[in-house]
Amino acid sequence: MSIALWIIAGIFAIAFTAGGIVKLTWSYDRYAAKLHWPTDFSPGKVKFMGVIEVLGGVGLILPALVAPLAWLVPVAASGMALYMSGAVTERIRRSEYKDLAGDLLFLAAMLFVAWGRFAISPFG
Repeated sequence: MSIALWIIAGIFAIAFTAGGIVKLTWSYDRYAAKLHWPTDFSPGKVKFMGVIEVLGGVGLILPALVAPLAWLVPVAASGMALYMSGAVTERIRRSEYKDLAGDLLFLAAMLFVAWGRFAISPFG
């Protein structure tokens, strides 16, 4: 089970970190031109989402490599699950049901990692 949790956390850590870096490095206009949802948010809020994604992505892996901080991995997964529940809510509000599956996948993965690291296969 621990291997599966490492793999899932690693894959989603890369995805969150990459998405966050794009939000932080691209201009708001460039990012909004590629996707339609950023126009509902200010540039500052989109950058803040990028910060959350980078911190969450790093939090899924880095604390596990530093033994006394390993308890932060399920905390980061729980936080990212909350973040993705907001994304799911926003998709439903905007009636973007085709894009909802991806957000639900991220939400389910984060719930799995949080549950797995809190209850099934905790570090230490």
